Amino acid sequence: MTTDPSVLRSLAVSAEDLLAAMEADARGGPRTVLRVTPPFSGRMRARLHVVQTADDEGTIHIPPRSLLDDDAPAYPTPDETADELRSRAELDYSVDRHREYHEERVDAWRSALLDHVVGSVTIDDADGEIGVSLLGP
Repeated sequence: MTTDPSVLRSLAVSAEDLLAAMEADARGGPRTVLRVTPPFSGRMRARLHVVQTADDEGTIHIPPRSLLDDDAPAYPTPDETADELRSRAELDYSVDRHREYHEERVDAWRSALLDHVVGSVTIDDADGEIGVSLLGP
């Protein structure tokens, strides 16, 4: 184990952490990344992290979007789901129906997003491509 990130060869990321980071990013919250901390080895786990200025020296921050291919679906915003619901002539719009519909669309987005995880990623501090393994559903 070393403080040199060039030894990294593969990253394991939990599906839950990736989804939480993507959702936080989509909602415009504090900068949320997947973080790898020293000491480094060939295989490492990247974990959910809200970026703080003082505690990140020597760590690697991986933007969650970089772990997804270009075809990954966008997060369904409340405005988009309200418009979708209002465009359905067979349903009457209500706040409760919108909330339920939005939750359904976000659940569908979460499921679909996991089909777009890339097999490898390039990280500035590491040498070459790093393999990506998704943990969980």
